[in-house]
Amino acid sequence: MKNIFVLFVFCSILSCKEKKKESLTAQQIVDKAIEVSGGELFTKSKISFDFRDKHYISEGIGNNGVLKRVFDLEGKTVEDVKSKAKFERYIDGTLEVLHDTVAYKYDNAVNSVHYFVKLPYGLNDPAVNKSLLEEVTLKGKDYYKIKVTFDQNGGGEDFEDTYLYWINKETFKPDYLAYDFHVNEGGVRFRVAYNERYIEGIRFVDYENYQPKDDATTINNIDAKYESADLELLSKIELKNISVER
Repeated sequence: MKNIFVLFVFCSILSCKEKKKESLTAQQIVDKAIEVSGGELFTKSKISFDFRDKHYISEGIGNNGVLKRVFDLEGKTVEDVKSKAKFERYIDGTLEVLHDTVAYKYDNAVNSVHYFVKLPYGLNDPAVNKSLLEEVTLKGKDYYKIKVTFDQNGGGEDFEDTYLYWINKETFKPDYLAYDFHVNEGGVRFRVAYNERYIEGIRFVDYENYQPKDDATTINNIDAKYESADLELLSKIELKNISVER
């Protein structure tokens, strides 16, 4: 009888632990994902990398951060510099005068690349709204599914876009993400993280970028389409020459 009671108590403890584990909120899951990806190291590091034919540099995060993009254009060196206060473009070291709409376009282009590279860090930005959807299984692994939307104030040019993140329940790493967009007739994309590496404590990944094979695919069913091989590979997003300095 005593042994049965002890077994009952032991099972009850395990059950409570499991329930506690399953009761994480979207915010708690994202916090854990950020922690395992580098956490506050993002705010203390200078990060540089090459993406396609351009060189990117970031120093700090948020209001105190400076984002840069450097590339050659018709034999001249273009340097785009984005800070909290302004966006500036220099050509061969000389400040270029830009129309507001053009500056805004370049600003968003620079910001979007840095944003994706530092994910999931940006998911705690003030304009981000997070909600926990149903848990799913992809390729034999269990995932928390997080929906992300943006406030218009502070949400950027594409604030109406919706994002989904699949965060591994064991590792808390975001292995997949998807988003819909509304420019150029709109659409949806699904990204698969691969080639994970940690540099000075910060996690970096490349992505396979997929698009739907048919118009019936939406952001709500795109994970099922990936599971059934109903997406086609559009491109690969690869980072090269990554450097991290404290």
